[in-house]
Amino acid sequence: MTTKLALIPGATRPLTIEYQWIDAQAPDAPLLVFLHEGLGSISMWRDFPHRLCEAGGFRGLVYSRPGYGLSTPRAADEKWSTRFMHQQAQEVLPDLLSALSIDVEKQKPWLFGHSDGASIALLHASRYPDRVSGAVVLAPHLFVEDLSVDSIAKVRTTYRETGLREKLARYHADVDSAFWGWNDIWLDPAFRDWNIEKEVARIRCPVLAIQGVNDEYGTMRQIDRIAELVPGAELLKLEACGHSPHRDQPEKVIEATVRWISQT
Repeated sequence: MTTKLALIPGATRPLTIEYQWIDAQAPDAPLLVFLHEGLGSISMWRDFPHRLCEAGGFRGLVYSRPGYGLSTPRAADEKWSTRFMHQQAQEVLPDLLSALSIDVEKQKPWLFGHSDGASIALLHASRYPDRVSGAVVLAPHLFVEDLSVDSIAKVRTTYRETGLREKLARYHADVDSAFWGWNDIWLDPAFRDWNIEKEVARIRCPVLAIQGVNDEYGTMRQIDRIAELVPGAELLKLEACGHSPHRDQPEKVIEATVRWISQT
């Protein structure tokens, strides 16, 4: 896969977005848009998007959000607002799809999101009900839990005191942009009130929610709440699995996603 750059509008400046196509030569195949986690990027997905697309006969769009990978880094003095995921779902993603000439009315994409990316997928599906075929969400956040905050606080210490910064630098042109943008807002006291249950309750497209039983960043209350709010939502709870089901149990995630999309 070849990495490319797209220019889209931004709230204060134009943004460059790093993206890759998977099987772009199959324009009639279902399109999966991959939305990465809070410290993710194109490269941190590794080969999972390709494996999933190959298994299901899909084409894929993988991209790094602003602040991550090779996309425009966060300015040194820029602090994300508590609505940063809303902005990504309601402004950045639509602008990227438009810049890439994806006609979301003729071929509604499927969203595949992990962690923060899963929350962004839910917010996008809520805001644009006629532009999404369905959403597969791995370890999504609907509200802030003590477990999440405690784990993210531990990651801050790890970033400062171990080799985590050097490891993450393999995946981001500006690793401090990626880490502190995410870490600072999640640990901001104002973010404790962040909650997207009202938005999720407006979703009308099919949803498959997947979470590991041993998720260190969220409890099963997250996907159980999706089942309560979204009619017909399907849940998959994976044993011996942490916060990243696509890394811990990739075959089960691929099998479930392909089956679910083919039956939806």
